[in-house]
Amino acid sequence: MLLDRRLFLLAAPVALAGCASNPNAGGMRVLPASMDPQYLSMYGAITDEPFPVPAVDLSKVDPRFLRQEVAYQTRYPAGTIVVDPNERHAYLVLGNGRALRYGVGVGKEEGFNFRGEGIIARKASWPRWTPTPNMIAREPERYGPYANGMAGGLDNPLGPRALYIYKDGQDTLYRLHGTTEPWTIGTMVSSGCVRFMNQDIIDLFRRAPTGTRVVVLPARGTPVS
Repeated sequence: MLLDRRLFLLAAPVALAGCASNPNAGGMRVLPASMDPQYLSMYGAITDEPFPVPAVDLSKVDPRFLRQEVAYQTRYPAGTIVVDPNERHAYLVLGNGRALRYGVGVGKEEGFNFRGEGIIARKASWPRWTPTPNMIAREPERYGPYANGMAGGLDNPLGPRALYIYKDGQDTLYRLHGTTEPWTIGTMVSSGCVRFMNQDIIDLFRRAPTGTRVVVLPARGTPVS
């Protein structure tokens, strides 16, 4: 009996740890995201790309901005991407009151952000990046050297994937793309594009075909255009 009791005490922490790793148990997460096997796998290194995508250091990311399926009531149909710059979230509408939610980084100033509706007219893997004329004019020393563009790669600000937003057949110059700075997700930091963690933009790229509708909600207090 004494041996049985010792075995039970040794096994109990393992059983409890198994329960704790379930993010839906009791409606709350017990393990921090940086230790959760589900998220460690989701945001682990990707080695089968032309350039290896590093794992995300989850200790530097607020768990609110990690990918997860959530309840989401919206008037937009399934398949729509809805970006909420107020909450720093992007939603891929699944239908039936559900959505896949991603954390994002948005424009550092409201005037930098695209608002309204468009479509994904083009998609690119390891895209070439070229700063806009406005970016070069604002910060010529930073962006001027890249006026002719930068080839895709680990140092490219667009990351491994980009989805290009068009409106009325014209390129808006706004993109949904990856980032070289995953710790900035959840902040207002970009020059207007919507940035995702690299693992998340790869996931969204797979799910969102060309022609996908994109809706970027206005910031609070900003009239709808």
